[in-house]
Amino acid sequence: MEQAVWLDAAEQHVWRGFLRMNTRIYDELERDLRERSGVSLIEYGILAHLSEAPERRMRMRALADSVIVSKSRLSHQVARLERGGHVRREHCDDDRRGLWAVLTDDGADLLRRSAPGHAQRVRSLMFDRLSTEQIDQLAAIVAALDPDRAGAGTEASRPEHRPPSPDHR
Repeated sequence: MEQAVWLDAAEQHVWRGFLRMNTRIYDELERDLRERSGVSLIEYGILAHLSEAPERRMRMRALADSVIVSKSRLSHQVARLERGGHVRREHCDDDRRGLWAVLTDDGADLLRRSAPGHAQRVRSLMFDRLSTEQIDQLAAIVAALDPDRAGAGTEASRPEHRPPSPDHR
């Protein structure tokens, strides 16, 4: 059996603070989106990812990976969005078992209405509380902890260094 290397007091403090902060921000964003738009944070993520995809469509597996949920959870959330007319599923011509999730015009409208308030809430919960230097440090930390996203969130990708998105999220 492998010998555990325990966290020291400072590491434990940072770890627990990170977990509390992450939970509080997630819960607040979830509550705010449900009150403003009637969608969950995961459903908002689905709409956002589909809006950025070519032809506003993604394979379900790729979408699950993008919004970081299981295939079964994604299927449930997409079904809810489908019932609301915001997303539709289409069979893949090249893979009989595969499905596409496609953002409808109603879904794009919902996202357009939801995005400004969501962006404002994200900013107030996180970015307004940090200096430019702290944001750059956080970007470096995120890149170091998530190798799949290395390079994302660096200084060159901050809004003042790129053209604004029409669906600013």
